Amino acid sequence: MSAEPKLSPADIAALRPDTRLVHGGILRSPFGETAEAMYLTQGYVYDTAEQAEARFKGDDPGFIYTRYSNPTVAMFETRLALLEGAEVARATASGMAAVTASLLCQLKAGDHVVAARALFGSCRYVIEELLPRFGVETTLVDGASLDAWKAAVRPETKVFFLESPTNPTLELVDIAGVAAISKAAGACLVVDNVFATPMLQSPIALGADVVVYSATKHIDGQGRCLAGVVLCSEKFLADHLQTFLRQTGPSASPFNAWVMLKGLETLPLRVERMQASASALADRLAGEVKVTKVIYPFRADHPQHELAKRQMRGGGTLVTFEVEGGKAGAFRLLNGLRITRISNNLGDAKSLITHPATTTHQRFTPEQRADMGISDGMVRLSVGLEHVDDLADDLIRALSAV
Repeated sequence: MSAEPKLSPADIAALRPDTRLVHGGILRSPFGETAEAMYLTQGYVYDTAEQAEARFKGDDPGFIYTRYSNPTVAMFETRLALLEGAEVARATASGMAAVTASLLCQLKAGDHVVAARALFGSCRYVIEELLPRFGVETTLVDGASLDAWKAAVRPETKVFFLESPTNPTLELVDIAGVAAISKAAGACLVVDNVFATPMLQSPIALGADVVVYSATKHIDGQGRCLAGVVLCSEKFLADHLQTFLRQTGPSASPFNAWVMLKGLETLPLRVERMQASASALADRLAGEVKVTKVIYPFRADHPQHELAKRQMRGGGTLVTFEVEGGKAGAFRLLNGLRITRISNNLGDAKSLITHPATTTHQRFTPEQRADMGISDGMVRLSVGLEHVDDLADDLIRALSAV
């Protein structure tokens, strides 16, 4: 049999984030394995019929079916909840599964949602097209304007939804300010925190009710698996999320959850290195004549620099910038890169770059993209773990082709 754990859950919760990400939530089998075990099983057996009955009634703790929960998935959920400061977490098959579940689980026909207009393309689809199919009305607002959030509130408003920093323009939303408006309206604030990562921003501490992640991004961080996470209170889980997840089935794979567990162990190191490089590259790009605009939250020329310093612990791992020549200039830049590769993913150990107007936000009209601040010359750079000087040399050389 394995030895009793030397650290209780309370002990682990009192540790610093880096340590929680190594030791949090571990469930060891009788074999006493060092690495977390991967439980690739669909179901579970019971000692007696009475135990099965008690398990399904909730009177006996334990696992029933991996669509409901799984030991490996539970370890991942517990560990991320410890980092985020949430009461509970539930893993999903992808980031968009997390976003969709966090909204649909609490909405019904006749309800109203207020969302920031600067959103990832798939999130805008859920807000603008999916929810209205089920009788949920939605209003898009300028996320940076607290007055716009206040003005959009109706008696039937049930949810506020935002991402900050936004994809791809790195616009910020005052999370604490929006949280105050949401609470006054009796609405639930859902925040997509994927760009900031849990290392650099804590929406729950700022007043958010629910936080969602695409764990596919920084949490995995090496381009391997898909996963998402919803973090919330025990009450939100019991009142809305638990039954929705069990009955609709957007469950995370145990294998993917195990990969995410391994990713969490190195998350602080990776984000710290990637962020340092991103900051340095933003400064380098700002001095290039063919770069017409650089957007990075911790640069003094970011229009919301003060807000970034107030609610974030760092500027993040992404840099957005615009080049001369519109789409043609951006394409020449992307095609001229040798180290940084073209991909719509982000948060990877490898540096990745994309042209939002023709990829993540291509389904929008030019007018809609302009309203979101996305120009044809804009590119989004996700900075990886390569040496910053090699990345800078690659970018500067490719810019010569613009």
